Amino acid sequence: MQISFIKERKSMKMKILNHFMKISSTTMVMALLFTAFIAGCGDDNGPTGGTPDTTPPTVLSTNPINGGTGVAVISATFSESMSASSISQTSFTVKGPGVTAVAGTVSYDDANYRASFVPSSDLAPSTSFTATITIAAKDGAGNALAGNYVWSFTTLAAATVQPTVPLASCVNYAVLAGSTVTNTGATNITGDVGLSPGSSMTGFPPGIIVGTTHIADPSAAQAKLDLTTAYNNAAGRTLGPVSVAGNIGGLTLPPGLYKSTSGLAISSGDLTLDAKGNANAVWIFQIASTLTTTSGRKVILSGGAKAANIFWQVGTSATLGTTSVLKGTIMADQSITMNTGASCST
Repeated sequence: MQISFIKERKSMKMKILNHFMKISSTTMVMALLFTAFIAGCGDDNGPTGGTPDTTPPTVLSTNPINGGTGVAVISATFSESMSASSISQTSFTVKGPGVTAVAGTVSYDDANYRASFVPSSDLAPSTSFTATITIAAKDGAGNALAGNYVWSFTTLAAATVQPTVPLASCVNYAVLAGSTVTNTGATNITGDVGLSPGSSMTGFPPGIIVGTTHIADPSAAQAKLDLTTAYNNAAGRTLGPVSVAGNIGGLTLPPGLYKSTSGLAISSGDLTLDAKGNANAVWIFQIASTLTTTSGRKVILSGGAKAANIFWQVGTSATLGTTSVLKGTIMADQSITMNTGASCST
């Protein structure tokens, strides 16, 4: 089952967007200007057979990124499975200000090849810190890093609270597109479906829409304008951004503004968003390129978090893997693809 939603640009300045919620599908594709899917993954399988593994592990990514601002989590993701006993306060250290050691606990998540450092107390605001993974960190074959891996980051001046993104008239739309809406299979859409200025909509039935369909009418046209405003609102936020990169699956993130200069993935682990008891807590993810979830991955809400307060502003394309579950509103410039059994709710 597949759904395609295609939008057309009216001018170079106009953002082309999708908004959807409460959708479940067996295979659903929402394409705006064109369908584009960028996926990349790989494993360092290392030598096979009887040849001993002599390849040193590497650090693939860190949170925060080197030179980043804001701190939600401090972690490093490796290229392969590591020896858990080698990931400790000795091999993973944080210092600041200057050479002052930060007290904290270190853990290792082998499912994600990720080491995490949790400070014993809140880090000082407006302060630079340096994190280091030393050559004491080794993979399962006993190979150490080729050299110490060092990165730095700066904490924010103070905690920031993000106001919600105004969706205005598009809040009730599950799907909002420009040129065509195409579905194949038993898709269920809860909410209105809008299409403007295009008029080609196919695949319903077998797809089921629990809501009102607006095709090239004033309601759909106004909703598209409101969605453009919402996209630009989310993309234009600058207050206290926390730098993130790579795979954020397996992390627990508090409310805030999260900024990636490339793509983000939720893979090898679920993403937990913890409101810490604040029902009005807001998350905004500014993603320069792609958002990808792999098969079966989920966004889990805790501490009173609400899907209606989560916004994914995607610079290019979003792809939800088979049976994956996303929470929040996706606003993508180019396309949104939902594979078999994937769902998104707000």
